[in-house]
Amino acid sequence: MAEMLHEGKFEYLQAGSGQPIIFLHGLMGTLSNFQAQVDHFGALNYQVTVPLLPLYSMPLATTSVTSLTKFLKSFVDHKGYDKVVLVGNSLGGHIALMFQKLYPGRVAGLVLAGSSGLYESAMGNTYPRRGDRNYISERVKDVFYVKEVATEELIDNVFETVNDRTKAIKTLAISKSAIRHNMAEDLPNFNVPACVIWGRQDAVTPPDVADKFNELLPNSELHWLDECGHAAMMERPTEFNEILTEWLERNNIKA
Repeated sequence: MAEMLHEGKFEYLQAGSGQPIIFLHGLMGTLSNFQAQVDHFGALNYQVTVPLLPLYSMPLATTSVTSLTKFLKSFVDHKGYDKVVLVGNSLGGHIALMFQKLYPGRVAGLVLAGSSGLYESAMGNTYPRRGDRNYISERVKDVFYVKEVATEELIDNVFETVNDRTKAIKTLAISKSAIRHNMAEDLPNFNVPACVIWGRQDAVTPPDVADKFNELLPNSELHWLDECGHAAMMERPTEFNEILTEWLERNNIKA
């Protein structure tokens, strides 16, 4: 059974016990993005955690992919984990990649879904029109092929973010940082099992981005999900979980 924990600066969802898997949400993401994975893997031989990333609570001057990666390192240390599997969607994938670059001895495996880190437009370099909820609603729905995933609650969260001036400024700061931290030259040096799970209809990070990740990562395999957009773990949770479970078993990543 998943529980929400608050420990000092850390707020996270946790379930299960065993080999640690950390799920990392994207720029407009929340912990609930990975509810299906928490339920599934928490019932297996894994300890699943989904930390709330401090996207809007860091000082503006240090709001960056690197700072978020260092926050993740402090979380891994706080939990006392030795080696972790990092599963990242969108910005979360970028943080996972940066973590592998900075702390390679702490990673047991990398899983990327709609990850930024290669494709410069993935994070966007302009900010959505504020004040117009219908416009925001359409943009949120554009992220998904399975439109039902764009719940009213999710749309409300994004609408609130884009209309909060401080959050808007920090979102742009993170986006610009992501563009600066292109990982293309680093990926060939990543000596760790990698699994790329991608929606064929991803309009944010198009399919050729997945091909490029798979090409540059030396120990990688690529899995496509049809009728699926930018958030494969939300849009095709059953298939996503099956792919990830089998990949973990094949790579002998377990407690």
